[in-house]
Amino acid sequence: MYSLALGAFALAMAGCGGKKEGALETPAPSASAPAGKTVDAATAGEVTGTVKLDGPAPKMKAINMAADPACAKAHTSPVTNEEVLTGDDGTLANVVVYVKSGLDGYSFPAPSTPVKLDQPGCRYHPHVIGAQVGQNIEVFNSDQTIHNTHLSSKENRELNQSQLPGAQPIEKSFAREEIAIPVRCNVHPWMKAYMAVLPNPYFQVTGKDGAFDLKDLPPGTYILVAWHEIYGTSEQTITIGPKESKSVTFAFKASAAAGD
Repeated sequence: MYSLALGAFALAMAGCGGKKEGALETPAPSASAPAGKTVDAATAGEVTGTVKLDGPAPKMKAINMAADPACAKAHTSPVTNEEVLTGDDGTLANVVVYVKSGLDGYSFPAPSTPVKLDQPGCRYHPHVIGAQVGQNIEVFNSDQTIHNTHLSSKENRELNQSQLPGAQPIEKSFAREEIAIPVRCNVHPWMKAYMAVLPNPYFQVTGKDGAFDLKDLPPGTYILVAWHEIYGTSEQTITIGPKESKSVTFAFKASAAAGD
């Protein structure tokens, strides 16, 4: 039954081949706007910190990949969801920490280096990625089975594109800020990730140590935001002077899940 469903899916996607949803999305024209300020490295400061979960982490559900033998074969031990991933001391992974406001007047060109998202073992890796507005994102399929990348964007153009094993990466960029875009595979319903699109380079996705480090931040007063797919957002206001470094801690209540 899986083979029949997969065949029907491939035929359906082939019939939509004329719609180039994987093409780069060009940011809205801004030729009339004057170039913004650039950051003076001689006065730039730094904000470091940690994100923690206050309370016990919920137990993640095991994933059943039996529907696709190629997926199941890729794992020798049970696989669980990555919605809540913590370190030994309660530090929280997959949190996007970013500067929400305080950078008015500055200009930040999109980096030329693309952000990469892969699908090894029928799971998205990394689970959460961050990219700047206009920066290219490349989605790879390193598996020996078909995948389908479906971005359910609200502020940007939606993407829904199939990808055969060994195919060229899907290329995508976003014209507008959006935190965060859900990513799913229509072939494998357990596959889920998020893309955070930011207007400036001051963001980072935490690992299991919960740490973040926002370097080269100009002096000023900022609103920092920590976003997590389950626990929602937390904000703090911070002021840094020339060449100053400050530390911030975000703590999410384990009992205050915000859901999807």
